Amino acid sequence: MEIQRYTVRPGSLKHLQLQDDTLPPPQHDEVQIAVRAIGLNFADIFSIWGLYKAAPKEPFTPGLEYAGVVLAVGPEATRIRPGDRVMGITRFGAFATGLNIPERYVVPIPNDWTCSIAAAYLVQTITAYYGLFNLGALQPGQNILLHSVAGGVGLQALKIAKAQNCFVVGTVGNASKVDIARANGCDRVLVRGPKFEQELREALDGRPLNLVFDTIGGRYFTIPWNMLAPMGRMIVAGSSRYASVGDRPNIFRLLWHYLTRPKIDPQALPEQNRGLLGFNLIYLYERIEMLPPILNHLEQMHLTPPHVGHTFPFEQMREAILLFQSGKTVGKVVVQTAAPC
Repeated sequence: MEIQRYTVRPGSLKHLQLQDDTLPPPQHDEVQIAVRAIGLNFADIFSIWGLYKAAPKEPFTPGLEYAGVVLAVGPEATRIRPGDRVMGITRFGAFATGLNIPERYVVPIPNDWTCSIAAAYLVQTITAYYGLFNLGALQPGQNILLHSVAGGVGLQALKIAKAQNCFVVGTVGNASKVDIARANGCDRVLVRGPKFEQELREALDGRPLNLVFDTIGGRYFTIPWNMLAPMGRMIVAGSSRYASVGDRPNIFRLLWHYLTRPKIDPQALPEQNRGLLGFNLIYLYERIEMLPPILNHLEQMHLTPPHVGHTFPFEQMREAILLFQSGKTVGKVVVQTAAPC
């Protein structure tokens, strides 16, 4: 199968190049997929910059999630058939028009979803679910703070939390994102700014803060950390404050944020009676057996489909990444190949 794929030498977005390639037939339990849509994630940005520890250090093809149509299956594939529409996750390699992957890493697309919607689902929804349930021990009726609530992960986390009848305070980077957060059920929406601590206290209105899902860091970590209720949990799934717009990371900005990062004394945790947990979804790739029960639970919640806020053609991958870096996006940024799905 003739395909195109993006490769990058880690360090700069300028190194991202579109190349022709030949995909061999699927082996053993693999399926061969004609990729129709690719979902962008912050891990893609940091891996291209060479700042993502789980990413290869040599030239590679970025990309963690995709959706498309199965073209062929290996002799040991028993669940997926040619012609099936599937969505999947991969430990890099999704920035391509085709790929081979073991069938255990793909799942069927719901009949009423497009491939673009499907490419916006797995990574962000599993990130939200694993952070809230597996690490955060989410309980019905809790009071929760979700940072970047209008982003891809944030919106899915919001839907999950509201399905558990939780009271949710969400934060956004600018006022243009308030309406979509409210439309998806966010009880209080705060635009992050200098009065964040006061506004968070007012939003909680005396309610204990049980769980925080942090994807930003800095003062937006420290303030709610100090406000956590006894037995509260802080879940760290990213630090978007390190991101900037451009081909290369802003080294001085990175250094400043690193030197001023929050510092937690583990010996103080027993007295504070709160917990701090962090995770990186890519490390769950080898624990794919966790996926079916998670997806089953999510299906029982009857969540609305993920919100695709921005789409780009495959040839404009760089432009899509630059917009994603800007923090001006709402929902998911999806890159589409030429063929619809």
